[in-house]
Amino acid sequence: MTKKLSEAIVSLKNDKNAVILAHYYQAPEIQDIADYVGDSLGLSQKAAETNADIIVFAGVHFMAETAKILNPTKKVLIPDLNAGCSLADSCLPGPFAELVEAYPDHMVITYINCSAEIKAMSDIVCTSSNALKIVNSIPAEVPIIFAPDKNLGKYIQKKTGRALLLWDGSCIVHEAFSIDKLVNLYKEHPGSKIIAHPESETHILDTANYIGSTAGMIGYVKKYPSEKFIVATEAGILHKMRQEVPKATLIPAPAQEDNTCACSECAYMKLNTLQKLYNCLRDDTPQIQVSEKIRIQALKPIERMLELSK
Repeated sequence: MTKKLSEAIVSLKNDKNAVILAHYYQAPEIQDIADYVGDSLGLSQKAAETNADIIVFAGVHFMAETAKILNPTKKVLIPDLNAGCSLADSCLPGPFAELVEAYPDHMVITYINCSAEIKAMSDIVCTSSNALKIVNSIPAEVPIIFAPDKNLGKYIQKKTGRALLLWDGSCIVHEAFSIDKLVNLYKEHPGSKIIAHPESETHILDTANYIGSTAGMIGYVKKYPSEKFIVATEAGILHKMRQEVPKATLIPAPAQEDNTCACSECAYMKLNTLQKLYNCLRDDTPQIQVSEKIRIQALKPIERMLELSK
């Protein structure tokens, strides 16, 4: 069934001149059929340069919104319109506007995991791949508002020595890791390298041998292809890691609550399925829409990020 569905998707994609972009946290069968699998920065770059008429974004809503902001004349589809983001939901436009207005002298840097409305209030957008570079590009005397992820913000503060005004937002997936279980897991696998996403809490990051974006984590594992790793990010990344580094031993970091995989999974990411991917490509729906006013305002900070990331 999966093979036939995949073949039907490829046929539709070719007929409609579509491109399928997928995040590392998507289900394996979606990653395997995608034209490109990557992190938020890589996906933004691919969305900016595509010649396809239709972009099917197998990810979450803010990612597809970013693709639409960059491609106003193209159809941007998402398999499930309810594929949202707890981090983006933690930063609402009204309260954020009040913060920005209260600190008019501050540069506003927003993590890409936010809505188009939040991006429209920003001076520059960043991802976990380029956040340090972007913050370091701002003169030291310029104060900065950083939103919405407080954990990434704390990590940046520690690495740069900059005092950032942080929004109190977080990702429920990356805050679900249990430090006690992680320590016990390391005792079971002594000598393992712990790699973590900077959206994780400080006590998790303090244990890590490497901290970076999903793409950065894969790159780090490639440097040690025969070693053992405990991976503290959403478990979907393990599929691509196993493909890229088949001899490495990969162990998902344990979550607080017991569940079937004992790891941390994003329920939003997993709303997208192969069947929904086929349906949205067949029916050209659901489509992502962004008002032109918001799009133009949000485009500037995204383009600034892309320029700095070259």
